Amino acid sequence: MSTPQVQKENTAKKIIIPLLALIILLVMVAWLAGAFNKKVSPGFEAPSPTLVNSISYVVKSSTEAIFEGVAASITAKQTTIISSRLLARIDKINVRAGDIVKRGDVLITLENNDLSSRVIEAQEQVNAMIARYTEAHQNFQRAKELFNKKIASQFDLDKSKADYQSIKAELTAAKQSLAQAQTTLSYATLRAPINGKVVDRFAEPGNTAQAGEKLLSLYNPLSLRVEAQVREQLALTLTQGQSIKVELPTIKQNIVGLVEEIVPAANTGSRSFLIKVSLPYQENLLPGMYARLLIPAGQAQKLYLPKNSVSHVGQLDFVHVLIDGQSQKRFVRIDTKVKPGFISIISGLVDGDIIVTTD
Repeated sequence: MSTPQVQKENTAKKIIIPLLALIILLVMVAWLAGAFNKKVSPGFEAPSPTLVNSISYVVKSSTEAIFEGVAASITAKQTTIISSRLLARIDKINVRAGDIVKRGDVLITLENNDLSSRVIEAQEQVNAMIARYTEAHQNFQRAKELFNKKIASQFDLDKSKADYQSIKAELTAAKQSLAQAQTTLSYATLRAPINGKVVDRFAEPGNTAQAGEKLLSLYNPLSLRVEAQVREQLALTLTQGQSIKVELPTIKQNIVGLVEEIVPAANTGSRSFLIKVSLPYQENLLPGMYARLLIPAGQAQKLYLPKNSVSHVGQLDFVHVLIDGQSQKRFVRIDTKVKPGFISIISGLVDGDIIVTTD
């Protein structure tokens, strides 16, 4: 093949290949732009025919009380921290977290050998002083009899009386020392001050209990309540003893509590008041759980429709509204709160609209 012919073919390839690529690119752009799709001429959509076997429903508004949800926490009104008043080694702990205890139950026992020895020593001291007191009392009585018979002198009587009173005072001091030793010994046995449940324990047998250091925490399950910071406009409408609804999302229950306390001072940062609401006993409630106070916040107009009258397309909701005898679609916003068999409408409809739905 001659050289000029080869050059012509190469030149043709250099022109044709880019030209084909350009043509393909233009076709793809036209396809993506919808040039090959069927066009619909502009105009008005034909009205929808009346639904067959349809039922009409006239929208009517109703006045209902509205409630504002306020985030709250469950707390225990009656709580206590168990701590030692002595510096001693822990000998035994009888409870763990979650255990139910009664008032007076032994929770923790500390080593008390030295304290028991002190009690025994103080008791023996009291016994010795009782013996001396008995002897001094008898001597004093004898001295009075001899003085009345003019046998003993006034000096002997006064001396016997002074010995008696001195030993009596020493006996009182010995009894006080015994009581103090017994009290100190009682500190080695930590008992439950209330009926309740153990929340947590912070020590183990063998640890050294420091004075004032917490060892156990308890709370009374019968004293649970809800505490919440309520904005001042709502808080000032509440009264002590007022019934209020409490929503418990964790256990999926709504219960009624009583406003137990309204702290008479606002939080300057949030402009809110601390509201405390007592709760009836619930076995599955625990301190720290989330709750919501449903506080009355006035009244509002509500629109409700039957559930079967609302249709759904993806995330859009619409209804069929009867206008001039024809059914037209209208998009609406629905509320999350519903009644059995009905849906609440936020917007899209007004009082008096006629809704059409199939039977």
